[in-house]
Amino acid sequence: MLKFLLSINYLYWLGLSAVLTATGELMSKEFAIHKKPSYIVYLLIAYTLGTLAWIPAIFEKNSLEVAGTLWAVLTLVATILIGALVFGEKVSPLGIAGLVAALVAVVLLSIS
Repeated sequence: MLKFLLSINYLYWLGLSAVLTATGELMSKEFAIHKKPSYIVYLLIAYTLGTLAWIPAIFEKNSLEVAGTLWAVLTLVATILIGALVFGEKVSPLGIAGLVAALVAVVLLSIS
C-alpha cells in the first residue's frame, strides 16, 4: 500500500493537502458564522486529512524549500478562492500583488 501511495506524484498530494486544508478554513469560517459544533468536527477532519496527504508529498520530494512553499501557495490560493466565491470577500490589489509574488517565489525556488 505504501509503495502505491508513494508512486503518486507529489504534486497530486500537495494539491489534495492544500484543498483539504482550505476546506478546514472553510469549516472554521462556517463555525464562526453559525456557531454549530459540528463544524469543529469537520474542520478537524479536513485538517487531519490535509496533514496526512502532506506526508507522501514530502516523503517523495524531500525538500521543504520547494514542497513547503508550493503547498503554502496552493493553500493560499484555495483559501482566497473560497473566501471570494463562497463568502463574497474581496481581494485588494495589494493582496493580488502578494499572491503573484508568492507564485514567483515558487517558480524561483523550483528552478534553483
